[in-house]
Amino acid sequence: MKIAIIGSGGREHALVHHLSNSKKLTKIYSIPGNAGTGEISLNIDLNLENFQDLYDFIYKEQICEKFNIPTAKFKICKSKEDSFVFLSSSNFPLVVKADVLAAGKGVYICQNIDEAKTAINEIFDGKFGKADQVLIEEFLEGDEMSFFIISDGISYKTFNTAQDHKRVGEGDTGKNTGGMGAYSPSSLINNDLENKILNRIIEPTLKAISEMNEKYVGFLYAGLMIKNNEPYLIEYNVRMGDPECQTILPLVDSDLLEIINACCNSKLETYEIKWKNKKSMCIALCSKGYPEKYNKNIEIKNLKEFKSTKDNFIFHAGTKNSGNKIVAVGGRVINFVNISDSYLSSRKEIINQIKKLNWENGFYRSDIGHKVIDK
Repeated sequence: MKIAIIGSGGREHALVHHLSNSKKLTKIYSIPGNAGTGEISLNIDLNLENFQDLYDFIYKEQICEKFNIPTAKFKICKSKEDSFVFLSSSNFPLVVKADVLAAGKGVYICQNIDEAKTAINEIFDGKFGKADQVLIEEFLEGDEMSFFIISDGISYKTFNTAQDHKRVGEGDTGKNTGGMGAYSPSSLINNDLENKILNRIIEPTLKAISEMNEKYVGFLYAGLMIKNNEPYLIEYNVRMGDPECQTILPLVDSDLLEIINACCNSKLETYEIKWKNKKSMCIALCSKGYPEKYNKNIEIKNLKEFKSTKDNFIFHAGTKNSGNKIVAVGGRVINFVNISDSYLSSRKEIINQIKKLNWENGFYRSDIGHKVIDK
């Protein structure tokens, strides 16, 4: 079977790594990929915004296709003027979100109307690309959790949980990022909470899709806020999360390609997904200056000496090959992942690996998982 993974981040490297272990795989492509995916797949340099080129390549190579809910009160506004009118009757704090792909940075938590107006102006003025609308919603207090399922359009199965650290600074302070690290499974999950999530959020969503005579096939990622063991939906993503994907996949004890194949062939109900009885943690090594301005094309010496093992994984995110060197071209550059019997042990091992790499142009958060480790 031929597979193409579209993207160039740590999530895509993690997918390529785990799919490459499948006995059913004959060839795997990364479009456009990064320095890490280039070691285990064939990188194809195509512009992701040119859908015709993507289609032509996939067709030529005969690849398989990639395949009443509790939430915050919200309003979608299509102009600055509409937004400002809504703000005048809103309670604070509230959240303003750019309705574009913004690598996790297009989210503002606003304490007052001045902060909200600044956020709206920046979004509509193109800080994250062309935006035709913004989402303004009630701020929900609690703890965030990522909840995943995989669906074949008929049945679904849960696909573990994770908790992400979005803020750039220690202690969850500073600006939002695409994710400084994550751990899996979430410390919040329990049988009662999982049943509430499935009964109140996941199943009503899939039922609504079915009533529209549609099918949902693939991964579904529910971003949740948990307060007093009650779940509230923040957002859906029709993909694996980043860095949650890098954190969850090392815990899968089944053939990932077989899972995806069962999903595509509507046979998921009969397939048993097995999981390792371990904890997993991911820490992102980032370019200094991220999530604001940072230097690019900075060499990462000795990176080729670091390889994934049974318990330690290294997934490239913002890297590329430049001659015989690997250079950093993104904000989040390398994902270090470890699985073990405890979050504390995993964190210590990851930090040890980062220190061994000794990349002086990078930084990381040393407190990933602090809420569960420091209890």
